[in-house]
Amino acid sequence: MTRKFFGTDGIRGLTNSPPMTAETALKVGQAAGTYFLRGDHRHRVVIGKDTRLSGYMMESALVAGFASVGMDVVLLGPMPTPAVAMLTKSMRADLGVMISASHNPFYDNGIKLFGPDGYKLSDEAERAIERLLEKEPRLAKSEMIGRAKRIDDARGRYVHFAKSTFPDRLRLDGLKIVVDCANGAAYHVAPDALWELGADVIPLGVKPNGLNINDACGSTHPELLRETVVASGADIGLALDGDADRLIVVDEKGKVIDGDQLMALVGTGYARRGDLKGGAVVATVMSNLGLEQRLAKDKIGLKRTAVGDRYVLEEMRTSGCNVGGEQSGHIILSDHATTGDGLVAGLQVLAALVEEQKPASEVLHQFDPVPQLLKNVRFNGGEPLARKHVKDAIAAAEAELGKKGRLVIRKSGTEPLIRVMAEGNDAAQVERLVDEICAAVAAD
Repeated sequence: MTRKFFGTDGIRGLTNSPPMTAETALKVGQAAGTYFLRGDHRHRVVIGKDTRLSGYMMESALVAGFASVGMDVVLLGPMPTPAVAMLTKSMRADLGVMISASHNPFYDNGIKLFGPDGYKLSDEAERAIERLLEKEPRLAKSEMIGRAKRIDDARGRYVHFAKSTFPDRLRLDGLKIVVDCANGAAYHVAPDALWELGADVIPLGVKPNGLNINDACGSTHPELLRETVVASGADIGLALDGDADRLIVVDEKGKVIDGDQLMALVGTGYARRGDLKGGAVVATVMSNLGLEQRLAKDKIGLKRTAVGDRYVLEEMRTSGCNVGGEQSGHIILSDHATTGDGLVAGLQVLAALVEEQKPASEVLHQFDPVPQLLKNVRFNGGEPLARKHVKDAIAAAEAELGKKGRLVIRKSGTEPLIRVMAEGNDAAQVERLVDEICAAVAAD
């Protein structure tokens, strides 16, 4: 069955344009609520959101949908995606919902669903919910309609949880940390957690107005973070995205550190302490070959998956691994969380910084990346990768790279983009091949 609504990370799109409309949100609430109505207990769904203006509309529609099929609703307000996953499990809810389009601009929004165990739904569960979306909902009797309740201490619960992942023996006293919250879901909790652990915190992106989420800030736009770290003499900078499930770091010199370096740092650290499970780190096909080579020096394997943190997590659960992630900054530490958590990952990085008592530029530089280039090409419909001239360009590039490099080309699951990545020993060759493929995709 081809999925009509769900992509690689829930349902996402331009707000007030199908599928991201209030009508769809209402139907998703009814369908997902119906799917999780199991047993004779009073059913409960937890809903969080980021700071987008459209979050109010989507939240109200989802509440109506869930309540109409007899499910009680707990509203968290603006909270990170990993907080919603954590609270879904800790509150014994049947279902969790995060209203967010992650790193996308304010005009997009999305719906992410979590099961009662705090994990994102399987493909099978999403397909079942899609089938229910095509049917008339089974509405609750009048006396069984759900109630909605907003809880006030959700922020404190998550801050307490995040701090609990930081070693008890350590503190952040003496560290000056710049944290960019992307005017998103973590604008309160991230600075609060760092301050409570003793850090001197310089917050950025903590004045959301509904329209400025991810706007020239956060993990996808680290320029302001770099400038602020250097200008303030900070020890390190942390950048989250709009829903705070990814992390990018900036060292004291203003250099951006991606998820591959962070996975190398955390993975090798876990291995030294005997905490690494599964004998490997799990990453996607986009992760740099240098990560694989660095881990191999410590006899740690690297398992690669399709792009998407859900696929990383599936492999982690299958293989019994507890460290995984993506180059983009989704870092999954399954001993602590059921999804990527930018704040928790940042705290593990800070713990390494405190323990090693060295500058961030030394601690975070784990390997020299192999030359790699990723470019995105926007398209207006159809299947660009099925066109002959695009296939020919890809085949020619693969033949030229041979065994000295890698080519990864895929259609984005969240945006109308073709992502073209090449990796090899010759940076000029890599750039030329990427440009040739991008030109072929854009030619139609």
